[in-house]
Amino acid sequence: MPLALLALAIGAFGIGTTEFVIMGLLPEIAADYDVTIPTAGLLVTGYALGVVLGAPLLTVLGTKVRRKRMLMLLMGLFVLGNLLSAVAPNFGLMLTGRVVASLAHGSFFGIGSVVAAELVAPEKKAGAIATMFTGLTVANIVGVPLGTFIGQAVGWRTTFAIVAALGVIGLLGVAKLVPAMPRAEGARLRGELRAFRNPQVLLAMAMTVLGFGGVFAAITYIAPMMTEVAGYSDGAVTWLLVLFGVGMFLGNLIGGRFADRALMPLLYATLGGLAVVLALFTVTAHNKVLAALTVLLVGALGFATVPPLQKRVLDQAHGAPTLASAVNIGAFNLGNALAAWLGGLVISAGLGFTSPNWVGAVLAAAALLLAFWSAALERRAPAKGVAEGAGHGTVETAAVTAQAAPTPVHH
Repeated sequence: MPLALLALAIGAFGIGTTEFVIMGLLPEIAADYDVTIPTAGLLVTGYALGVVLGAPLLTVLGTKVRRKRMLMLLMGLFVLGNLLSAVAPNFGLMLTGRVVASLAHGSFFGIGSVVAAELVAPEKKAGAIATMFTGLTVANIVGVPLGTFIGQAVGWRTTFAIVAALGVIGLLGVAKLVPAMPRAEGARLRGELRAFRNPQVLLAMAMTVLGFGGVFAAITYIAPMMTEVAGYSDGAVTWLLVLFGVGMFLGNLIGGRFADRALMPLLYATLGGLAVVLALFTVTAHNKVLAALTVLLVGALGFATVPPLQKRVLDQAHGAPTLASAVNIGAFNLGNALAAWLGGLVISAGLGFTSPNWVGAVLAAAALLLAFWSAALERRAPAKGVAEGAGHGTVETAAVTAQAAPTPVHH
């Protein structure tokens, strides 16, 4: 794998840390701003919606900019947002900082996925994308738990200041290691938008929304769930997030390894397994050991869907992958926002801190149904093409026979 993938992974590490560290710090932030846990959960929803909006917007604005320069600009925006979060005197400005940082998220991973895929041979694309996303998974093993520990011990503002510093390191890594790749020739907004006419692109994005949304329904409220239901101490949340990060790391390896070989069967297995595990989480959350094991499995099954879904969008978008890739990153976060909001609703309705797990199970099951539908449409398309081709050949043969001419027919 090219060294440039390391630079992309470094940027992904910083972005992954700020995206997920908020979950372990929700109680502290809620107490500091004197808001409820569901209200503090809006910091997750707001970030996710910022990714959804920022991904297409900044990608479109960046079509005239070389990809390396755009990646550097995005990391600068990320640093600015995290600095604002670190010093925000009220909840509104804190939310603003989260949204500013999130605007860079979708475009960075979207453009980064395209760059990663172009750096390697076609049969290694999913592996290259997974390598970049390794930074995101390692963030959940190292960055998020460490950030949670620092936030609980010293103060959550310190955590966001450190995340801003990580963004600076990511920016320098991109500047040093990513080659100055030329802007795609003929890249036009109209051409990029044409990819969205393909139903398979839209289905893959819908699977992304629902599948990874299932993960966030549970993980957004992991801190209160583990402390209030499973009986863990506040400090133990750090190690539970490590487990979640280990699961994500393993899932990313599995997704990157098998997406190039058996993409759709991999999605069937991971989405189906995720739906079952999330449903069981409502029970296992009452036992410390089983709860910890379930957190690991949710991370593994959830993130094993990322490389195959991202690759499927790139494959189906054909000659205009950049905007579709970025929008699919936004789709991950649209699912995050939807799930965090729905999870907050069921908690506010008095259904308990385990109720978001049922929300997640339903979302993952819906994604599985879409995967089956997508595969069925794909099977019909070649059959339809063959039938039409056969019919066309019969007509041509009849015409040639009637003419009794020796001139060859060109298809």
